[in-house]
Amino acid sequence: MTRFMLILVYICLAAAGTATISAADENFDVRHHLSTVSRYGVVKDITSNSFVPSKIPEHCTPIHLNLVARHGTRAPTKKKMREFDALASRLEVLLHDAKELKQSSDKIPSWFWGWKSPWKGKLTGGELICEGEDDLYHLGIRIRDMFPELFNEDYRPDIYPIKATQVPRASASAVAFGMGLFSGKGNLGPGHHRAFAVISESRASDTVLRFHDCCQNYKSFRRSQEPAVDKLKEPVLDEITTALVQRYGLNFTRKDTSSLWLLCKQEASLLEIYDQACGLFSPSEVALLEWTDDLEIFILKGYGNSLNYRMGVPLLQDVIESMEQAIKAKEEGYVPGSYEKARLRFAHAETLLPFSCLLGLFLEGPEFDRIQREEPLQLPPKPPQKRNWKGSIVAPFAGNNVLVLYSCSDNNSSKYFVHVQHNEHPVPMPGCKNSDLCPFDVFKQQIAAPHLKHDYDALCNVNVEQSENRHASSRISKLLSWLFNCKNVDAQAHHFEL
Repeated sequence: MTRFMLILVYICLAAAGTATISAADENFDVRHHLSTVSRYGVVKDITSNSFVPSKIPEHCTPIHLNLVARHGTRAPTKKKMREFDALASRLEVLLHDAKELKQSSDKIPSWFWGWKSPWKGKLTGGELICEGEDDLYHLGIRIRDMFPELFNEDYRPDIYPIKATQVPRASASAVAFGMGLFSGKGNLGPGHHRAFAVISESRASDTVLRFHDCCQNYKSFRRSQEPAVDKLKEPVLDEITTALVQRYGLNFTRKDTSSLWLLCKQEASLLEIYDQACGLFSPSEVALLEWTDDLEIFILKGYGNSLNYRMGVPLLQDVIESMEQAIKAKEEGYVPGSYEKARLRFAHAETLLPFSCLLGLFLEGPEFDRIQREEPLQLPPKPPQKRNWKGSIVAPFAGNNVLVLYSCSDNNSSKYFVHVQHNEHPVPMPGCKNSDLCPFDVFKQQIAAPHLKHDYDALCNVNVEQSENRHASSRISKLLSWLFNCKNVDAQAHHFEL
């Protein structure tokens, strides 16, 4: 809780200066700014040009692979569909009010008239859609092609275990991936597919892939912080709302702006519509709205609180154990077909984000040292400043981390190395001198061990953090009140600066 308060203090101190976002319209692609609603194929190749990946030595051979992947592109959830239905009703009211006031309709976007939600009348939500299936299917093919040594065995569930949460979009993603991975290796249909198993644990006890659902302290923390996070977003929403009112002549509210941004993300990602809801916002406004989404996932799912990622220790332990078993199989000369070669997992953003944090991804060196000591980090900087933490890169639909264990036959310093890829690209690990190729012993001791000292039950089922959250709630309210009064420090700056 102290950490969160320190972060808020940092926000207020930064609020005195405002930067103007410069984004050339012709070079701006809204699809790159949809935070965690981004399509995988659109953003997967956005990487840091400054990072030079390691060259895998010729004498190194992959012996095991771990995959942690988010489900593919999905339909809106029931909650979002209800919000879109409410937005349709709200637009009718705004248009009616404009008519009553005899306002000119020249400014009003033509698509407002008679707009209905594309998902109106749907009874289910959140399911994997065709585009999501396609992303996972081709991901399976590419991973097989990247590591042919690992996928040269006939399928058996103990060689290639595939695990997913009980949520249908996750298990459907596992099936789509498996169809790609094992395509051409069976006798089913013209595609020569083969059957394979997808294993799921009960939602109530899945501490490896749905640890966030089983962690009572995390649920309490999130409930206590969501109002404060909403408060952080308000100044940006208010500023953009004022601009929309002036631009289109309708009496939009902060809620309207939030719903229109949500519609923009769904239209652009799922329907490839860019000139309706997304067309309402300028590039600089899109960048700010994306940033508020990134702040939310940072605070509630990422580095904003150590519990967010510490609760993922069962998953990290599972990954380490699978590597140790692969090393044992190598050392003891197990015959092919008698040991596991890949462990494949399909879950959610709430799984992938904490796991990336446990690996220390998307951090600078000093920041990694701070999370090892469980010290607070500053929030991702406001545009136009560059930031490593972008939801569209950290956890898009079908976003994934791949950890490949290599055995290096004639290297005297270390025999086994871990190579880490994020969205199929090598990614630097601050805990391993910013290399993407890390000696297994270093990976285990420097990156994993500081987290694995924590016990999941002690983190999640002891009431210490709950009582701390309740105790601090009044302090947060006071701090937020002080925080947003800081906007008046610079009388000529109406912008909100974090």
